[in-house]
Amino acid sequence: LMKNHFTLDARFSNITSDGYIDRANSDLKSWFASAAYFSSKSSVRFNYISGIEKTYQAWNGVPELLLKTDRTYNSAGTDKPGTPYDNETDNYVQSHYQLFWNQKVSPLLSFNVAGFLTRGKGYYENYKGSQKYSKYGLPDFIDGADTIRKTDIILQQWLDNYFYGSIFSAQYVKSKTRLTVGGAYTQYDGGHYNIVTWADKGFPKNYKYYNAPAYKNDFNLYLKWMQSLGNGFTSFIDLQERFVAYEINGYKGHPDIYINQHYSFLNPKAGISYFRNGYHAYISFSIAAKEPNRDDFEADPAHLPKPEKLFDWEAGFSRSEKNYSAGLNFYYMDYKDQLVNTGKINDVGAYTRTNAAKSFRAGIELHGAISPVEWFHADANIAFSKNKIKSFTEYIDDYDEGGQKQNHYSNTNISFSPNTVASVSITFVPVKNGEISFISKYVGQQYLDNTSDKGRILPSYYVQNARLSYTFSKKNLKEVKLFFQVINLFNNLYVSNGYTYNYISDGKLVVENFYFPMAPINMMGGVNIRL
Repeated sequence: LMKNHFTLDARFSNITSDGYIDRANSDLKSWFASAAYFSSKSSVRFNYISGIEKTYQAWNGVPELLLKTDRTYNSAGTDKPGTPYDNETDNYVQSHYQLFWNQKVSPLLSFNVAGFLTRGKGYYENYKGSQKYSKYGLPDFIDGADTIRKTDIILQQWLDNYFYGSIFSAQYVKSKTRLTVGGAYTQYDGGHYNIVTWADKGFPKNYKYYNAPAYKNDFNLYLKWMQSLGNGFTSFIDLQERFVAYEINGYKGHPDIYINQHYSFLNPKAGISYFRNGYHAYISFSIAAKEPNRDDFEADPAHLPKPEKLFDWEAGFSRSEKNYSAGLNFYYMDYKDQLVNTGKINDVGAYTRTNAAKSFRAGIELHGAISPVEWFHADANIAFSKNKIKSFTEYIDDYDEGGQKQNHYSNTNISFSPNTVASVSITFVPVKNGEISFISKYVGQQYLDNTSDKGRILPSYYVQNARLSYTFSKKNLKEVKLFFQVINLFNNLYVSNGYTYNYISDGKLVVENFYFPMAPINMMGGVNIRL
């Protein structure tokens, strides 16, 4: 704090790794600077945040057949003959510029306004083998008497985007009433283009074969009213009106798709809560709607995807005392036209989401914590849920006859939705300013798609971490914190994510599962210094 009004903050960080998966190295740098002015009734702050990353691609997944024999296999870059291409990388820079103004007008009224600009630019680079010239809008290459239809290339797929706008609100607080009126206006200008930077033969230098910008405008206004009703009861009502406009000027391989679509959504929420003498209870109901994303429009240009709509019921109860707390929550989320992956492909071979007419998520969450003595603390939570699609159509590529086959299902599980998740954290304080923590996590079985097929499963897993830390101060140093962490303490060979691809070949259904394996036991240590 300078002259009782000004502050200045700065931070820099760098993270590098050679990765667990083959060649999955990464180099990430970020920096932050913030300047602010404070007075008794107002504050103004400017933030500048930026970062750059270069990461070797590892998003293809490890084939199921290789998990036991070659767990760190990476197919990225292997189109190149001989050794894998060494620059099969993702490269991106993003910078944030943010300005905040908070003003207290009177003891009852205040407001705040924020303006921001986020600038992003980057690309990922691929070596692609045996690419047809026609795919890139070029004629076959004539080499003397020979006609060459395919060649190897290096391709960069670019994003060049601006995201900017303003967020604002005003608050009125008097006695038992709090009113908030606010909103936001944002604009996204996204450039999408591809450049062939090298080809074995037949391509112009730095050939740009695809350029399809997209724009999204988002405006919303809301009113929030909280009212104390006495005897520990408080009610609230939220109303938001949201307007969204899309303009999409083509897609890669399908430049003739133009989208100019407008949406308006009314999103209400209401509830009542009770808090008194350590007891807390609440119940709420809300309706939320969300527009499709850019890729969803590519699924079927003749039939635009519908927005998703959610009807959400929630209720909970908890009890808190000095040395313990416990509680439970219930929820029922009823979806209309939820956008889900089906395996259906569009005209350019991309897999896209389509609307499932009816689906739901329902569950119960339990949580608790206990601290009987100063040197011991434990907390735990567990959630049980059902996540179902009432009617679902799967699309499977048919390599024998062409096209796609359809399979219809009822009451299947939503993909990547475990029925059980749980965690436990236990912390000991053996010496002053020193801690030993054990953190456990369990995630139940999940399905890789929406068919509930036992052959397309992400197995349940359990992982245990341990952390030691010690904090002290030294002359001219406000705080020094030493820490050491052991991750995956019991060396479990587990996978946390994956995907599946299925097709018909030689009259048989072929199921190919791919997984993202987590590293076995690994360690990290560090020093944090505050001046």
